[in-house]
Amino acid sequence: MDLMGMMGKLRETQQKIEDTKQRLNTVLIDEQSSDGTLNVTLTANRTIKSISIDDSLLEDKEQLEDYLILVLNKAIEKATKVNEAELDAVAKMDMPMIPGMDNLFK
Repeated sequence: MDLMGMMGKLRETQQKIEDTKQRLNTVLIDEQSSDGTLNVTLTANRTIKSISIDDSLLEDKEQLEDYLILVLNKAIEKATKVNEAELDAVAKMDMPMIPGMDNLFK
């Protein structure tokens, strides 16, 4: 593949990555506390969309804070895995093989 062809392929791949990022804004990740009193939803791009807190948690600030930390971290971890898997798949599928750059997306 010539240099112009590789540059065109890189631009095409970059556009596919941007399209995938936009699509990931519509992929929702739900997570909840073990007792179901706290629920969060965020996108695969790690934007919080909603938080639902049972009234019983409003009486115990420390428990609420602990639940928020635990549940948000679990949701962010899940969203990150989805995000990385999707973007890696697009990048690996469409990237031209450029010598010395084969480890770039690992």
